[in-house]
Amino acid sequence: MEKSLAEIQREVDAYIGQFKEGYFSPLSMLARMSEEVGELAREVNHSFGEKPKKADEPENSIEMELGDILFITVCFANSLGIDLTEAMNKVMHKFNTRDADRWTKKNTD
Repeated sequence: MEKSLAEIQREVDAYIGQFKEGYFSPLSMLARMSEEVGELAREVNHSFGEKPKKADEPENSIEMELGDILFITVCFANSLGIDLTEAMNKVMHKFNTRDADRWTKKNTD
């Protein structure tokens, strides 16, 4: 089932809202995000790099690590009152203007 960014933000907010602790502080979330990116790097290295997993390492996946990064990103945005749809629109505008001629475009014949 497809969900919009707004729906994802509401879903995460409802989940976090059921706990007294609420959202972590921005600094704690940045630390968590860094941890999750490190776990993604480890999975990518196991899948595409020269470092195979040890036999006793737990089975994780790139998909799950990306999901964890998305979750913490949404938590971070929610805690700061940032609309991720608006943020994404601004980023795409930046790429479509500033970087419009940066890459070689495919022929669309």
